[in-house]
Amino acid sequence: MNLRVKSVEASIADSGDETRSLKRSLGTWDLALMGIAVAVGAGIFSVGAQAAANYAGPSVILSFVLAAVTCGLAIMCYAEFASTVPVAGSAYTFTYATMGELLAWIIGWDLILEMFTAAAVIAKYWGVYLGEALLAFGIPFPSTFRLGDLEVSWPAFLIVAVFTALLVAGTKLTARVGAVFTLIKVGIVVFVIVAGFFFVNAANYVPFIPEAVPTAGGSDDAWAQSLFSWATGAAPAQYGIFGMLAAASLVFFAFIGFDVVATSAEEVRDPQKRLPRGIFLGLGIVTALYVLVSIVMTGMVSYRQLAEQETPSLATAFRLVGQDWASALISVGALAGLTTVIMVLLLGLSRIVFALSRDGLLPRWLSKTTEHTKTPARVQVIGGLVVALTAAFTDVGLLEEMINIGTLSAFVLVSIGIVVLRRTRPDLPRGFRVPWSPVLPLLSAVLCFWLMLNLTTLTWVRFLVWLAIGIVIYLLYGRRRSRLAGEQVSEVELPTPQGSLPRD
Repeated sequence: MNLRVKSVEASIADSGDETRSLKRSLGTWDLALMGIAVAVGAGIFSVGAQAAANYAGPSVILSFVLAAVTCGLAIMCYAEFASTVPVAGSAYTFTYATMGELLAWIIGWDLILEMFTAAAVIAKYWGVYLGEALLAFGIPFPSTFRLGDLEVSWPAFLIVAVFTALLVAGTKLTARVGAVFTLIKVGIVVFVIVAGFFFVNAANYVPFIPEAVPTAGGSDDAWAQSLFSWATGAAPAQYGIFGMLAAASLVFFAFIGFDVVATSAEEVRDPQKRLPRGIFLGLGIVTALYVLVSIVMTGMVSYRQLAEQETPSLATAFRLVGQDWASALISVGALAGLTTVIMVLLLGLSRIVFALSRDGLLPRWLSKTTEHTKTPARVQVIGGLVVALTAAFTDVGLLEEMINIGTLSAFVLVSIGIVVLRRTRPDLPRGFRVPWSPVLPLLSAVLCFWLMLNLTTLTWVRFLVWLAIGIVIYLLYGRRRSRLAGEQVSEVELPTPQGSLPRD
């Protein structure tokens, strides 16, 4: 394993390179809104209903709490790292400073998988929700057209192109546009929560944790089982304690994105103070919104009624109590929610590739920033184009769980990295410190790994294939081209001045 470690001082020094640096323009509320923007998407109206119907029943409320606690522990580790090493790259940069170049590359490669897949999947859904939102107001809207044998989602291409252009124009401008959409969708979510409370029936919360029942045909499909069930031989089951835990793995998707906020560390004013505050403020608001939505939804209708629906959602709950008006409002909220998620994911994707490129693990020309806006325009345009084409021309829905496993793997290494950096560099100034270290960071790593084990075996196989491709790229390119490798070669090949004795 390549244990070349890039020092914290070297990472901070690189952020001062005028041709490869980012502009510090973001404040605490910008970061909080960015976290809310990426975490509160269309999923707030659907993921809880699906988890309640198929896995947990009313105990999905606890699933959200468990997922939020797990995310919160990991985010504390991100906050300490980001306040210590306030440069672009998030988990990749933090791992480089603690566990070496190879693991750093693997995490950077994982983050590319997470953000690329998530951006493409959500852009595709944006086109679908645009059609549904317009149809709810009586406006027919074709969101796809045929191009030979291909079905093309042109709205997906359009929305990615628009936000790519905004991000090239400047991070602060994009943050302001995103803030407007974020306030709209949060307003809709709050209104729906308040309206839903009038239809809550306490009897629907009983039983709170339904009795476990075998999953029909679940043991016959090894690819659809969780890795834990497959490895232990446990029969796949719905509901019960393990159903609630499986639901936590599913709804964890709702909390991905706060690691994306950490990728913007190099663009934050006074990052040692503002980064931790912004991340925790955003996480607190998101957790409250998701828990309240799950309380309202499972209280309005029985989880058994939701399970009878093909695609259960919060709109389904309102329809089942005779309130059809909510569908149109929820469609608008979902559309606004997806809009901001795409924006933040495109930002995060470009910053990860930017950091990898600046270190030489990807071609260095990608990390050039523009003179006036100080944005990595080359990476932004190339990344946006690949995401747009993928979303428009392919069926990306098959890779949804890849988003979760990419995030969780990064969370595991960042949590362990805190323990390593505390031991190797106790002298570094830290704007935020994870309390009760190493207990909480190690607990974070264990919980995140447990959630990974609850993902399907097919997801794990795809993940391992992605890792194998990444390792091949590193061995053929990054290992020799990295700047650390070049510095070591220069030191080894430094000629001895003529007439002097060789050093011992």
